[in-house]
Amino acid sequence: MEIDRKAFLDSLGGADAISRMDSEARADALEHQMLSELNSAIEAKQGGVQKEVRKYPTAAEVEAQIETRSYRAGAGFLIVSRTGETVKKLPAMPANSTLADFFKLRFMDTANHVLQSANLAMKNGMSEEIVLACLLHDVVQEIIRTDHGWWGAQLFEPYVSEKVAFAIRYHQALRYYADPSVGYEYPDLYRQLFGADYVPPPYIEATYQMVRKHKWYMEPRMVAVNDLYAFDPNVVVTIDPFLDIIGRHFKQPKEGLGNDGSPVAHMWRTIMRPDQPL
Repeated sequence: MEIDRKAFLDSLGGADAISRMDSEARADALEHQMLSELNSAIEAKQGGVQKEVRKYPTAAEVEAQIETRSYRAGAGFLIVSRTGETVKKLPAMPANSTLADFFKLRFMDTANHVLQSANLAMKNGMSEEIVLACLLHDVVQEIIRTDHGWWGAQLFEPYVSEKVAFAIRYHQALRYYADPSVGYEYPDLYRQLFGADYVPPPYIEATYQMVRKHKWYMEPRMVAVNDLYAFDPNVVVTIDPFLDIIGRHFKQPKEGLGNDGSPVAHMWRTIMRPDQPL
């Protein structure tokens, strides 16, 4: 039986997300998709109109998976491999590293997704600041995933406008809340990741309520909108279309990122040298 490859990839968060699943998880997901499509085909032949009901894990079942892994899910992709393979030696960074250098040499796991996200935002006519926020919103996941919105805003705060940092920081909280006015629905992927009965912690709810009333609400909301659907394995986007936007809106330090003595220079050095033991 042939399956809709794109629909399958999208349902799991795209090729980038699937590459970080172990072989057992991928096999289970494929079997689930094939069964779903088989049931849909049978229903169609029988004239059935019933909507498929997916089986998602509970939050307790998701928590039970913790002790089955050899890594903690919140660790960044550069720090802990999700593939089970040994890591490779990284190429040296230039002495005065630019943001583009980090995209080419360090953001290997996140670059394709954020480039697609920024490309989608550009096609949708978003402002240059929202396009830049989409370009930057997830790259901090190379070193840490937990609360990546806050970590990501901190990483970029010295180099971007307050509005761009706001969009990066709060896109994380808004992902958990639908907004029909812009066509944003709660993602099925989160039911799979967190459990069908998952309730965001109180600080996420409080953050959402605060941002919902803020004058810049639409900035992080548009990052979330252009984030969700930016997983297409058939689309390849380079950094080149965004270099002008970076030049206009990113304050590149002349000493190079990590060498400028900023309050976040250590974070850039961690991305530069993730194999450093201390």
